[in-house]
Amino acid sequence: MNPTRSFAVSSLTAAVLAAGVLASQAQAATTVDLSYNGAPDPDKNAVHVFATNLKELVEEKTNGEIELKLYPNSMLGEEQERMEQTMNSPSLNIASFAGMSPLVPEVFVSAIPFLFDDFESARTFFDEGQYWQAVEDALRERTGVELLAVVEEGGFLAFTNDEKPISSPSDFEGLRFRAMDPSQVALYEAFGASGTPIPWTEVYMSLKTGVADGQMNPPMYIIMGSLYEVQDYLTLANIQYSDQFLVGNGAMIDGWDEAMREAFMEAVAEANQMAREHNETRVDERIAYLEEQGMEVIRPSEEELAAFREQGQPAYLEWLGEQDIDQSFIDMALEDAGMTHLAE
Repeated sequence: MNPTRSFAVSSLTAAVLAAGVLASQAQAATTVDLSYNGAPDPDKNAVHVFATNLKELVEEKTNGEIELKLYPNSMLGEEQERMEQTMNSPSLNIASFAGMSPLVPEVFVSAIPFLFDDFESARTFFDEGQYWQAVEDALRERTGVELLAVVEEGGFLAFTNDEKPISSPSDFEGLRFRAMDPSQVALYEAFGASGTPIPWTEVYMSLKTGVADGQMNPPMYIIMGSLYEVQDYLTLANIQYSDQFLVGNGAMIDGWDEAMREAFMEAVAEANQMAREHNETRVDERIAYLEEQGMEVIRPSEEELAAFREQGQPAYLEWLGEQDIDQSFIDMALEDAGMTHLAE
């Protein structure tokens, strides 16, 4: 055979083989939807920071075999719709308490007021505690959904309102608050206020029109929702750790081979660590921004915080006892948090 023709045939064969490999890789790539709340703005939405980091890391660590498609701003529906999608289709979702609690009401136990002193104690509770492992097991057993990570959404919860400065429980008397879920209703009622569940997408207008006087969120969400435009007072009570939950369809994850699962879980752990570091460095900056926007910031004293704790914890524990939650979950959580005295 002519050497030139031989080279041409060999080159053509190599090109065909390469095209076949590329086509095979393209076919192997799996696109997975990841839905979550809030705008695709890294300066205002810590959950978006986590989601974008996760997308990049998953695609890198799986060599492009898994590609994430991001759906911010509740584009695929409100909380319970998105959880149903995660149960019934190969997808991922970052859910709040409003999405998780109808399936595992035991998650409310992690929102006991003043359960954590700081970020480190909260992270240890979720990363290493027996209670949280039991919640993960319960969710998988009941729904087939895998609980993959606890995602910080911007610090500890703070109160806002447009009526008066709040520095003690008695200041809540007669006020109406937007609640994310029934547990927040119970907390407001413990302080003498009323609470009404309102979806995040309706919070700004509810506050603007007076449907509610106030709400509770970390500074990040107050900025993201432009709530400083309709709220005058910010109380840094640090009453609850602010978190959401990365969940995934269990059948989808089980269907990946071991190497793929390991690469995916490595990406989740790395993205979560990056988000935590990013979040913690921004907390003071966000509070300062809210002050610049005209909000009056109230920093309760130790005595005032103790009053919130002494009134809020027993009332919340009483509410938990009415929720048909097995006492073992409460006992495990209090033990993990080093607060077994509350169960006495």
